[in-house]
Amino acid sequence: MPQETIASLAYSKAENLTLEIASRGLAVLAPESLGVPADLHQRIYEKEQNAIRGQQRITPELIPEILDILNAPGLVDACDRIVGKNWAVVPFIHNAPFTSGAFDQHWHKDDNAPYNARKQRHHQAVQLEILYYPQEVTAEMGPTMVIPFSHYWTFNHEENHDNFAGADHIDFAYLIEGLEKVPVNGPDSKYDSEDILHRRTHHDYRMSEAVSNLKWPLVTSFEVAPIHAGTVLMYSHNTFHRANHRRDDWRQWQGNPRFMWRFWIYRTNEPDGQPTEAIDWNQLDRDPLTNIQFSEVNSTTQSVWNYHKYWMETGKSPKPKLTKASASKLRLIAEDLIDKILAKGDENEPNRIGAAYQLAALEDVTLAKEFLRKALLYDRENVRRAATYGLIALGEEATEIFQEAVRSPIKWVRKAGVFGLGEVGLLNEEVLYQIKSCLLKDSSTYIRSVAAGAIGSLVRRAVASKHGQQWISDCVHALVQSLNNEPNRLSMDLAQRRNIKFVRPTDDCDVCEGMGVDFGLERFKPERSAVRENTLWTLVIICSHGQALIGDALESLIQALKTVIFEDTNAISVGYGMDALSRLIYLQQDKVLKTVAIKQLEDEFKEILLLSPLRCWESLSRVGLKPESL
Repeated sequence: MPQETIASLAYSKAENLTLEIASRGLAVLAPESLGVPADLHQRIYEKEQNAIRGQQRITPELIPEILDILNAPGLVDACDRIVGKNWAVVPFIHNAPFTSGAFDQHWHKDDNAPYNARKQRHHQAVQLEILYYPQEVTAEMGPTMVIPFSHYWTFNHEENHDNFAGADHIDFAYLIEGLEKVPVNGPDSKYDSEDILHRRTHHDYRMSEAVSNLKWPLVTSFEVAPIHAGTVLMYSHNTFHRANHRRDDWRQWQGNPRFMWRFWIYRTNEPDGQPTEAIDWNQLDRDPLTNIQFSEVNSTTQSVWNYHKYWMETGKSPKPKLTKASASKLRLIAEDLIDKILAKGDENEPNRIGAAYQLAALEDVTLAKEFLRKALLYDRENVRRAATYGLIALGEEATEIFQEAVRSPIKWVRKAGVFGLGEVGLLNEEVLYQIKSCLLKDSSTYIRSVAAGAIGSLVRRAVASKHGQQWISDCVHALVQSLNNEPNRLSMDLAQRRNIKFVRPTDDCDVCEGMGVDFGLERFKPERSAVRENTLWTLVIICSHGQALIGDALESLIQALKTVIFEDTNAISVGYGMDALSRLIYLQQDKVLKTVAIKQLEDEFKEILLLSPLRCWESLSRVGLKPESL
């Protein structure tokens, strides 16, 4: 159907992107905003149809036009606004089309980093998911379902094995009962066609009730439809969403498939701009996409939105508003907020999180630290989680509290501590030593993987502030040592002979490591390593800033990355290694002053790619490389 014959939902405007991601957690880009030829979407769609008929694995190498979408001027500008320039793409992870059909997926949040590899979730705009639809999508074609305004709230996972795998679930019983494998539509469906069309199936009711039972502010299920061919959906990796069944006649599906491509991107630069005018949310009208009235937003939720809009623009915490309240009045406010943080039940997650951000915004920093420290050391995960985000919102003032947490005998407190030091810890040698110690010595695989990512956050901040850069070479040495120390393991789903959603921690690994992929290539094995992958994630960030920062660690880094590319049996790690090397070569700030090592690497790099049995073009294209360059 031609684009002009269908209506569409409300597309986002470039100037509103930070506001929409900070509040709603998602934005929708119109095809014409991408800046690519209108016929490109049809060419991608037809190539996908032909490839599926030929039973070919869909990849960017097979359909290189998808790289023109990923690097479209309008899409790059939108991503730059949200996650900063020179953002990177997670390699080999669902960067292939999805077709909608007979089944309903469960409500879930995707993993923070590689597929089914649990780690601490950022509230900041550090990771973004991009969904691209090469054809129009009507309400009957199985449009993506999302829960706007859900990206700051979640559930326990540390000792809740239902959420052990990387994705967080709203209704885990849906999986236990096997409903994900029951066709809602199609030749094997038991439902009446009219009930399917009008959303009256048990699956429809189950999905709707799962959302309404949350009792979280503003959240409601939302269908991303109708949309024109070439539409892009962008959302925080923390947004709850799911795949949706088709409601039209299943005999039409083969001739009218609904394709979708998904890419996970992540930040390599810290925000360093100027803040725009503060928003009075109560003065705004209805949200143009969801039609939700902003005046319904309470001050607790607004405190979270305000922080993240400001951080996305500046990389800093907003200054507390002076209220001229007495010390006794401020203490009463703080006591009320800590009561909210200690409230029980999943339904109080927004109150706990919002109260922690409000504590961080108190003008009495000493008082805020006193109460947030108490919450961080509490024995309940949802209280610690709220305190972690509140202390991060407090900024560098939280350094001592996170340092204390890192020394805790309780690993979950240590995990929060090392995460917080990476996010806001003072850029000094003592903080770096503590993070390195967690990376190289902690007994918990989970904590070592979080420490690897924390170094990436620390480096981004050091580059933006131009303070602490003298320790980046030490960081690189530690990361290379970590690569030498950490083994790959058979992915947990295979090792335990379970669906990845039902795997459990082991004596060797207390964080989810799965699912491994070998792509049918003899070189690779279905293996994973949370620490190795997060270490390489951070090396991509470091390499995005050029050779000068790496100092005397440059040669050992290059050798370590080459070893990963040529020898690692984990394909995801190989993709990260390729991306890191390509950025070291092609994102040089001063190309005239390249060292001999970098020039030699540049001469070798295309041969390195040719010798590899697979290449992560979705990542490599961010520095200008495409399949035809070989």
